[in-house]
Amino acid sequence: MNSSLSTASADIGEIRDQAISPGFFPRRIQKVHRNGHSASVTMFKPICAQLRHCQKENLEPVIELAVEIAREGREGRRIGTLFTFGDADAVLARSRPLILDPLVGHSDESRSITDLDLRGTIKELAQLDGAFVVSSSGSVVSACRYLDAMSSDVALPFGLGSRHIAGASISAVTDAVAIVVSESAMVRVFDNGRLIAEIIPELWLLSHHDVQLRGPYREERQGDIAVLVTHQEDYET
Repeated sequence: MNSSLSTASADIGEIRDQAISPGFFPRRIQKVHRNGHSASVTMFKPICAQLRHCQKENLEPVIELAVEIAREGREGRRIGTLFTFGDADAVLARSRPLILDPLVGHSDESRSITDLDLRGTIKELAQLDGAFVVSSSGSVVSACRYLDAMSSDVALPFGLGSRHIAGASISAVTDAVAIVVSESAMVRVFDNGRLIAEIIPELWLLSHHDVQLRGPYREERQGDIAVLVTHQEDYET
């Protein structure tokens, strides 16, 4: 989140051209999920049960996109990024743009998180620093934002870096959920300043992964994906 903008500036022209080239956004394709859900997305339902607020039909495509980024990386390397979901106005008020926002000026329809063209654009922009701000209605309202929020109430497990601190903090001072993709290919979900879920996109990583969730948790697996979610009673204490 805090790396120098000079490095990003070297690549921004090419990435931004891909993101906002003519004809890139207007095409509206079928929704990512048939009938609102896919097999992998059904695994994320337990996460919704732990959140203060959850618009499941819009949150789950964000989590699925984060898992895709964690699994695929970009140009042969792992990348990290951050999404906030919900309470978009409050997140915008507690953040600032790192670059000229490549999503500005596009229609609400073209900025829907279920739009396949937009999802490809986000995967390109994820190579740059900053967070993606997604509204509770599923619209990506801004990209490449530096989150200014810091909360003294956030206590993270040892070893989680600045991107996780930013995600936990913004979830503590707003009603937003933070979804953090780490460069180790893990996806972590924060709400109310707390880590509530970890998603391991490839099972071979599970044997090399130290679970960071506090207290009891349950594990669900489907294919190569493992979802670890804290118990509700633990979340409420």
